[in-house]
Amino acid sequence: MSVGVLLADDQELVRAGLEMILDATDDLRVVGQAADGAEAVELAARLRPNVVLMDIRMPSVDGIEATRRIAADPSVSTRVLVLTTFDHDDYVFDAFRAGASGFLVKDAPREQIVAGIRAVAGGEALASPSVTRRLIERVAESGGGPPKRPRELDDLTPRELEVLEGVARGLSNAELAERFVLSEKTVKTHVSSILMKLGLRDRVQAVILAYEAGIVAPGRD
Repeated sequence: MSVGVLLADDQELVRAGLEMILDATDDLRVVGQAADGAEAVELAARLRPNVVLMDIRMPSVDGIEATRRIAADPSVSTRVLVLTTFDHDDYVFDAFRAGASGFLVKDAPREQIVAGIRAVAGGEALASPSVTRRLIERVAESGGGPPKRPRELDDLTPRELEVLEGVARGLSNAELAERFVLSEKTVKTHVSSILMKLGLRDRVQAVILAYEAGIVAPGRD
């Protein structure tokens, strides 16, 4: 089954180059192109692509706001992978807070872009350890008050809380399995249950919630 991708970038040349890259794969296909954020939101609702490859700096509506609108639409299951020239802390933080499932810069190798689309389409979050660290730092800096503990956390089992803490510390499923002496399949089940109970889209959103709720804190093991 092929993965439908919507390209959102205000530069036609960039869209053409991305289309060439995706057309060279067997499982990815471009289903539409948008020249600004407003058009990306409209096409995402109409075409229902699996992934939107989203630029940030665009006229009319920028990529952050477009991502927020797409993620907020309960009728759309499309996931957003931000692809931008600007690898800046503010953009990374805002993109993930808006609901993006991944973040790549445009000078990434084509193999990384293709792999990123596949990962996001498969339900994974795409964030390098360095990006995750910066995201955590920004969450900590923007706290400005006591932790905000969502009531939904009370629905988690003790084991799920432990797994959530591990996820927030950046542990992979394999590392979580080793720490808690579980199979990776069981860990995946726990992670899926956590996301469902907390109403989160992916692991990156879980990281943000865990730090905002005070389950973990930067610099504390």
